[in-house]
Amino acid sequence: MNVTNSQDHHALTNLASAMANGEVATVDLTHTLDPDFPVIILPPEFGQCARFRMEEISAYDHRGPAWKWHNFSCCEHTGTHFDAPIHWISGRDLPNNSVDEIPVERFIGPACVIDCSEGAARDDDFELTPEVIEAWEADYGRIPPDCWVLMRTDWSKRSGAAYLNMCDDGPHSPGPSPEGIRLLVEQRDIRGFGVETVGTDAGQGQHYTPPFPAHYTLHGNNKYGLQCL
Repeated sequence: MNVTNSQDHHALTNLASAMANGEVATVDLTHTLDPDFPVIILPPEFGQCARFRMEEISAYDHRGPAWKWHNFSCCEHTGTHFDAPIHWISGRDLPNNSVDEIPVERFIGPACVIDCSEGAARDDDFELTPEVIEAWEADYGRIPPDCWVLMRTDWSKRSGAAYLNMCDDGPHSPGPSPEGIRLLVEQRDIRGFGVETVGTDAGQGQHYTPPFPAHYTLHGNNKYGLQCL
């Protein structure tokens, strides 16, 4: 083992120990799935995302006297989930574009959290624009390449109908503007973009150019998405 590998080994060992003994806090950003967890609703002419469903197989009874277990089913985009480039038409022909092909190390990386919670509290359709991003960078420094950017909105504090916030013209929830996501992808070369809402796009993203610009731009550039944080 060379010196560099030895240093890496010790760093990882120290990190694991610090996480185990509480010196490093571990934060769970996932939601607990249940049948009432909101799922994205598409226009009726399109296929729909299935809700989470769990079926008891046995519970220490005549169906299985010494064990308890379940079957479960849901759409792959239900609850806290990862979007690979193959999810969108713009990324369908890229190399290593599906979860099983993405190198494992790509799932681990640094993150910048841009706090948009005050703006989202004032405006359900709040946008992460280049101006918002550059204002954040003025305080915290330029977003480094190959990192995650997480858009904090406190939307995860909502539940049920308020989480989807459906109106006659579709859902209303915060997200990046087309220009904002292009800046992050094309000028900052981020690894991925994460949100608390049901999708990486703003609720009204279907009306942007291109439609659903976060999905189109991220996945067309082999970047990743995280939803329902």
